Amino acid sequence: MVSKKELRSSKNRCRFCTKEGCPRPAFVDYKDVSSLKKLMSGQGKLFSRKRSGLCAAYQRAVSAAVKRARFMALLPYVGE
Repeated sequence: MVSKKELRSSKNRCRFCTKEGCPRPAFVDYKDVSSLKKLMSGQGKLFSRKRSGLCAAYQRAVSAAVKRARFMALLPYVGE
């Protein structure tokens, strides 16, 4: 049986940050639909920071990129 302390030690890392830290400004390309879909549920909702493992700056950048992609009809507003 795995203890609770061992489960907490495996921390989600931000997929966009480097070892030096979070590069500024945080930018996520709205045209990269495949990577944006990995951060969304089947219903078309964004995953939370806890679930996606993103830092705060990139979570805001991803939400703006998803909104742009939806406006440009690259992503659906609702799930399929």
